[in-house]
Amino acid sequence: MALALAGYAFAASVAGQARGAPALVDSGRKACYVLVLVLLVATLSLVQSFITRDFSLAYVAAHSNLAMPNIYTWVAFYAGNEGSLLYIAFALSVMAAVAIWLAPAATRPDAGLDGCRPDRLPFAVPDGQGINPLLTHFGMFFHPPALMAGLVGISIPFAFSLGGLIGGRAGDEWIDAGRAWGVGIWALLAAGLLLGSWWAYTILGWGGFWFWDPVENAAFMPWIALTAFVHSIMVQKRRGMFRMWNIVLIDVAFALALYGMFMNRGGPVPSVHSFGASTLGWVFLLFLAVGVVVPLAIFFWRYDRMRSAQRLDSLLSREAAFLLNNLLLLGVAFATLWGTVYPLLSRLFADQEITVARPFYDQVNGPLMLALVLLMGVGPLLPWRRANLQSLRRALMLPGSVAAAMVVVLLVAGIRQPYAVIGFALCALVATGIVAEWVRGVVARRRSAGDNPAIGFLRLIAANRPRYGGYIVHLAVIMVALGVVGQSFYGVQRDVVLAPGESVTVRDYRMEYVDTTTFAFSDRTEFRSTVELYRDGELLEVMQPRRTFHPEQNMAATRAAIRSTPVEDFYVVPSENIDGGAVGFRVLVNPLVWWMWVAGAVMIAGTVVALWPSRVPERRPVPAPAVAGPAAAD
Repeated sequence: MALALAGYAFAASVAGQARGAPALVDSGRKACYVLVLVLLVATLSLVQSFITRDFSLAYVAAHSNLAMPNIYTWVAFYAGNEGSLLYIAFALSVMAAVAIWLAPAATRPDAGLDGCRPDRLPFAVPDGQGINPLLTHFGMFFHPPALMAGLVGISIPFAFSLGGLIGGRAGDEWIDAGRAWGVGIWALLAAGLLLGSWWAYTILGWGGFWFWDPVENAAFMPWIALTAFVHSIMVQKRRGMFRMWNIVLIDVAFALALYGMFMNRGGPVPSVHSFGASTLGWVFLLFLAVGVVVPLAIFFWRYDRMRSAQRLDSLLSREAAFLLNNLLLLGVAFATLWGTVYPLLSRLFADQEITVARPFYDQVNGPLMLALVLLMGVGPLLPWRRANLQSLRRALMLPGSVAAAMVVVLLVAGIRQPYAVIGFALCALVATGIVAEWVRGVVARRRSAGDNPAIGFLRLIAANRPRYGGYIVHLAVIMVALGVVGQSFYGVQRDVVLAPGESVTVRDYRMEYVDTTTFAFSDRTEFRSTVELYRDGELLEVMQPRRTFHPEQNMAATRAAIRSTPVEDFYVVPSENIDGGAVGFRVLVNPLVWWMWVAGAVMIAGTVVALWPSRVPERRPVPAPAVAGPAAAD
């Protein structure tokens, strides 16, 4: 039914527009709304099959068992290719329907989706195979849905831009809807990426949050391209510039999203994030080819209609900073793409797979990201159109002084790793620039309107939500940068084997192993270790890291115990249980990682502020002037 509705919506919309039949276009629009209902029924039906443990369905039997808690039903729903594709179809139908409902009158969006049918076993098995143990984590309720919805959601701003081109409206009619959806999808992908990092940090047992895994990169690359787009679209809205460039950016983001779907659902590479072997690789490759060739053809078809209303006045301006920001972001995206594709190309042409490891990404993307942080601090301080060196020097005086003071403090404290010093100094520069902007605005409101600082700050943000919401998001990015720099350069790791009563010292912490308790379940055996954490002889916390063995999948899963503070994390995870009660532990001290997880909430808050609709002033008709009578005429 969903496939029939989607096909009808597409055909009716195109035919109605071509033949000038508004009723037919309206019928196609309503079919998109019914599509949501049909896919919702299909989704709830599969969820209900998991809840009732209907093992006659092959998909349910393959991704759940009697021992699985009901709370993980939603995770099991998209744990495999088939369920995840149904979720993607439903999520895209919802976003498409909302986009059509809220679309400006000048746009005419379409929507199209596919459906799927579950296979039924010849007889119901007594129990299923169970969910992947790595998915039994709180983050799995949000991480995969956010990333999958974000990847397909890029099609919404892409559809607005493409619809404008096809309809001959290559100007600025679509940018408000395109910007709003672009920012919203950007935040969705950002939240998914951060939740995925948290999941990897707490359950995979290696103590890190990012490994440049091919499937991680598949979600990271379109997010980077979308970051460039949401910045550049503001220049088009404000100055009527970068029209062609913005079309290119959203086309690139869409193509990278299709590539991400191919990597995640097509099964070309093994990954802890992928959904296993799949026969759908050629289908997603076909989608990717169409998603690159068709928009490119339309771009050149309508090329002459995309002239910008303004030209770049100066290289020392906010517009130029946005353009340089875009180029750096695309540099990060394509360097990541090359590192991800190279193993596939080597396997295809050289008959051997050459893996691109983390050092490549760190060496290439590290300097580019530091340059991006610098631009994030300098760009908002530049005026539109043109700046001079004197005004730039005046704007950078306070942030630059704070950054220089930070360098001195770090060197005195013994922190001399060049990249770390530069990273912390740039974070200080950006944060100071944002706070200074807020302080100036609050002081100005106090002088003009008499607002107290708290009320003045809230009214300042409300007066220009996109700008100050963007500043909040920039602060979140700085928090992420703090965590990345702190853990990458100053994290400490120890791998030890301890018998009950033995202890290990890592930095100024002492961890004593107490004992391990074994719990037997129908589908797994859980080893729960107890350790005591001391500092300066004082007991800080009793921690219980876990290791679980699942015989059905012949695999072990871990759950780290973490004592997290704004300064540093103490992280312990069991890696092996040895006869006699001894346990192998991995112990890490990771500075500043706490800020990464707080950044997620701050980023969402900034996005909500940026997208929150402004109050439209009430418009009242002006009464017509009275007509003068004969007496008045005299």
